[in-house]
Amino acid sequence: QVQLVESGGGLVQPGGSLRLSCAASVGVFDVMGWYRQAPGKERELVADMNRGGRANYADSVKGRFNIFRDNAKNIVSLQMNSLKPDDTAVYYCAARLSLTARYYWGQGTQVTVSS
Repeated sequence: QVQLVESGGGLVQPGGSLRLSCAASVGVFDVMGWYRQAPGKERELVADMNRGGRANYADSVKGRFNIFRDNAKNIVSLQMNSLKPDDTAVYYCAARLSLTARYYWGQGTQVTVSS
């Protein structure tokens, strides 16, 4: 059974940094990444990466966030720098299983950027 376990959320001041990590229990995933959902807003893609290492970022985070992936360990991480209050949201890890193209989701981790 595929499970995604996230860690690393929390409270940080504007301009600070946080690193999120997500580990998948089993499976081979062609895409792994992060989405976020702020109160009253739709869930949106933050960044994702394919197995070959090609990354895709939302315009709002380009130059501030970096995504990393370890295919052998089924881990995807998101380094978030220069955080802004607008980055406050629940962040979800997502992974698309290569065999079925089905997406699996983590439980979500809260990131709050506030002074």
